[in-house]
Amino acid sequence: MPADPAAPSAHVLIAATSLSGKSRSQRLARLAAAKLQALGVAHTFLDLREHPLPFAGSKAGWSDPNVGVARERTTAATHVLFAVPVYNYDVNSVAKNYIELMGEDAFGGKTVGFLVSAGGGGSYMSILGFANSLMLDFRCWIVPRFLYVAKDWEGEALPAELDERMDGLLRDLLSR
Repeated sequence: MPADPAAPSAHVLIAATSLSGKSRSQRLARLAAAKLQALGVAHTFLDLREHPLPFAGSKAGWSDPNVGVARERTTAATHVLFAVPVYNYDVNSVAKNYIELMGEDAFGGKTVGFLVSAGGGGSYMSILGFANSLMLDFRCWIVPRFLYVAKDWEGEALPAELDERMDGLLRDLLSR
């Protein structure tokens, strides 16, 4: 996958929101990071298992050191690639809590893409509510292509078709 001419100035934050130790969305995030590394695209990883966030709206929410780490990394990025699991036809609560804690100051105007992992093929449209929130509340630019992986992928490497789709997602993410 050739890098876009704009890519050297891009800085992608990969926000991995699953808290599971055996998370497929976390594995997708690591594979995307390796691809960005190979392309020479600056990127930062935010693993919310390593930086647990308090609930938005709580007193701890604004002074917690992990909120500061997340805000710093989010604000510094030009692009955000969310790696999220889907539960009950929606992204996990960790992802929603993260955007509430960061707000428009951190997300405003960024280009956003999605790596999605779910238990089955029926919830592939579940990312749209989350994407709409980012687009309408924070004026993010949403990449109209996303990578959706169901429970049938269990290996470390992606099958060729999914690997090509990840390449397309990254190409589209970096084109703006």
